[in-house]
Amino acid sequence: MSGTVLEVPDAVAMRALGGRLAGLLGAGDLVVLAGDLGAGKTTLVQGLGQAMGVRGQVASPTFIIARVHPAVRGGPDLVHVDAYRLASLAEVDDLDLDTSVAASVTVVEWGRGKVEVLAEDRLEIEIRRPHGARATGGLAPDVADLTSDAPRLVTVRGVGARWAEADLAALEEPA
Repeated sequence: MSGTVLEVPDAVAMRALGGRLAGLLGAGDLVVLAGDLGAGKTTLVQGLGQAMGVRGQVASPTFIIARVHPAVRGGPDLVHVDAYRLASLAEVDDLDLDTSVAASVTVVEWGRGKVEVLAEDRLEIEIRRPHGARATGGLAPDVADLTSDAPRLVTVRGVGARWAEADLAALEEPA
C-alpha cells in the first residue's frame, strides 16, 4: 500500500492522529482500517470520536459489530464497525451500512476486501506494529506483542476523486 507513512510512537499519539484525521473527514466519508490484533485501530477511532465530539465511549465493536455514536456538536455521526467476524459481502450488506454512509463518517475495522463497495472514495489506513523481540524487549512475543506500546507504522492512502487533492501529509504530528 503506497501513501503517506507515519510513525506513531504510542497510544497517546495514536489518539492524537485520530484527532487530526477528524479534521479531514466529513459526512459521507468511509475509512477502512487494517492491521493486526492490537495494532491500534480502536485507539485511532477513539481519538477520532473525541475530536468529532460524538456521544458515547468509543470501544471495539467486536461483539455488536456496528455502533453508531451520535454527533453532539452538529457534525456527522460516527458509525464504527468491526468486520472481523463477517465472512462475506452478503453479511456486510445485512448491516445496511449503505443507508448511513452518506450522512455519517463510517469507520470499518477489518474492512479490507469487504466494504469497498460502500463508496468509490475512501481512506484506507493500515497500522503495522513490530513483532517479536524487537517489540517486546525479549519477552514472549505471543503475549507481549498485544500490549506493547512500541511504535506503529501507519499508512494512509486516499482512493477516489474525493481524496485526489487531499493533503494527507497534514496528518503528520506537528513539530
